[in-house]
Amino acid sequence: QGQLVESGGGSVQAGGSLRLSCARSVYTYVYCTGWFRQAPGKEREGVAVIVSDVGTRYTDSVKGRFTISKDNAKNILYLQMNNLNPEDAAMYYCAAATVRGCNSDGRVLYPSGYNNWGQGTQVTDSS
Repeated sequence: QGQLVESGGGSVQAGGSLRLSCARSVYTYVYCTGWFRQAPGKEREGVAVIVSDVGTRYTDSVKGRFTISKDNAKNILYLQMNNLNPEDAAMYYCAAATVRGCNSDGRVLYPSGYNNWGQGTQVTDSS
């Protein structure tokens, strides 16, 4: 287990940009790590993840607009969000999987494979 602390959320107009950060204090091997979001009345969904030794995955609605990256030296995970639209408004969560199986059967964007979660950072639409 470990601790994940998100920051960088805020209110942004359509077409604007935000960069989310996740400071990670996870001291075991991380198989998958990424960003999820949950809007009111909707299920939590995967946005972008990094699978160790494999690569990145994005949900279709953010491809070409969002970029996930990490600074291994600082142990920080980022999500650069460009060209935001009202549908992107949600609580954004950072997550890490320290148990195997997060990438099984192509389910890497499903929350069930992750056992470490942050408290979230809110992104709202000010359009």
